[in-house]
Amino acid sequence: MTGHEEVRENILRVQERMAAAARKAGRRSEEITLIGVSKTQPAEAIRAAYEAGLRHFGENRVQEWEGKRAGLGDLQATWHLVGHLQSNKAGRAAGLFQSVDSVDDFALAQRLDRARAEQKEPRKLRALLEVRVEEEESKSGVRIDEVGALAERVVELGQLQLAGLMCIPPFLEDAEKVRPYFRRLRELRESLVRKVGSELPVLSMGMSHDFEVAIEEGATEVRVGTAIFGSRLVK
Repeated sequence: MTGHEEVRENILRVQERMAAAARKAGRRSEEITLIGVSKTQPAEAIRAAYEAGLRHFGENRVQEWEGKRAGLGDLQATWHLVGHLQSNKAGRAAGLFQSVDSVDDFALAQRLDRARAEQKEPRKLRALLEVRVEEEESKSGVRIDEVGALAERVVELGQLQLAGLMCIPPFLEDAEKVRPYFRRLRELRESLVRKVGSELPVLSMGMSHDFEVAIEEGATEVRVGTAIFGSRLVK
């Protein structure tokens, strides 16, 4: 596990890189939210990042977050589910996270909506549609040609706030080669805004190795794990 001081330095380094990418694109760095992907990291690493100023965290699995949250309940942070969510865990996820960033079908969205209603939570659950930006069957996410129909149905659900789109493009060593995927998601969002009549302000795209390119292409949230916490702990 990366030490507390190292986590702080890593966050500062990432923020400097984000600011430089924003300047290059003629954007303000304040427009972009840094989400620390804390999957497989222990509670103390998350606390160290929080003490260093990080306020958004991304977890991959419902069960893993359930095991860690007892030791982090005092943190005034926003918790995102960024990993694939199985329908049978939707009820638990709706009560554990402020945002589910990986909605990829309507049945899952309905389950989240029903669970949120049963929990009588006054705030809507934020949701992002995860888009499969490449034709790779092993990837989760809704196909590009099906996003419009899904978005039109999700915006009608009373307990969800459809805020935008998320993608996980192919891992390519040369970040420039990932740029077309980020651009595709941005252009898709622009067409969806017209289709559903909703702002959809969020574009969640870019990770440790390619977030600068994502910011240049319009990312409003970047999901960074390794560059903050160091190498992922194996589970």
